Amino acid sequence: MNYTIKYFFRFLTLFGLFTALISCSHESNEDLSALTKVALRDVGHQLLLSNQDSISLVKPVTNAKGLQYQLTFENQLTINPDSLVILVKKSFQKANLPQDYLVEVVQCKDKEIAYSYQMNQNVEKGIIPCSGRQLHKECYLINVRFNKNMESNKSSLYVWIISLLILGIIGLLTFLYFKRKTKEVSVENTANYTTIGTYKFYPEQNKLIKEAVEISLSKKECELLTIFMEQPNQVIKRDELTKKVWEDHGVFVGRSLDTYISKLRNKLKADESIKLINIHGVGYKLEISE
Repeated sequence: MNYTIKYFFRFLTLFGLFTALISCSHESNEDLSALTKVALRDVGHQLLLSNQDSISLVKPVTNAKGLQYQLTFENQLTINPDSLVILVKKSFQKANLPQDYLVEVVQCKDKEIAYSYQMNQNVEKGIIPCSGRQLHKECYLINVRFNKNMESNKSSLYVWIISLLILGIIGLLTFLYFKRKTKEVSVENTANYTTIGTYKFYPEQNKLIKEAVEISLSKKECELLTIFMEQPNQVIKRDELTKKVWEDHGVFVGRSLDTYISKLRNKLKADESIKLINIHGVGYKLEISE
């Protein structure tokens, strides 16, 4: 049960990181959209000022689809392509926006493209035609489209990160599962153990195992239990126990045997079929019920 809880919380932690990553990517797209709209409104404002227009409105910037945005105006205006290129570049740099984008100046009346240019991170690959040619006063709308590869690259990155996270979660859970199984198998396959009720007694390792729970034994407890296991359900005299366990091992204190018996009894209490009984004035008996 404890293992299951531990695995669950580890999975929950990794799932939380996975969710946070998705949330961050969503927030990143929202931030890009908001900053682009602010930057384009600034471009629209500067274009109107260059037309000596400080009264008419720049209409709300719309997000057409994906990474495409549209800037529209309340009144007609004249557009100088050179000024437009500089204004867009300056506003986008201030907003720290990507420098891969396409700008189209579209005529409202017939939706024909009056002017367009492409910017690139690599300046040499940018295309800015028709410098110095002014667009006459008309109703225009301006479309801006960021490089689709930027979105696909970002999506690919997120897909890779998410895939790695999922593989990491599966790998971790698999590793923990097999680690637990290996531990259980190693315990099961350890040689030289004796069964006592529901316990497994490993005298060479000074321990008991009950349902994969390890119970450590002191050296004296292990020696006492070994003697009892050699004569189950039989009374063993105190003198015999003290002689075998304490002989040539230093000073024996009168209550030492009782203390160790008490500790051993406490470690065996989880199995009601096992009783370490005190035979008053004689000794002790390890009683194991069928």
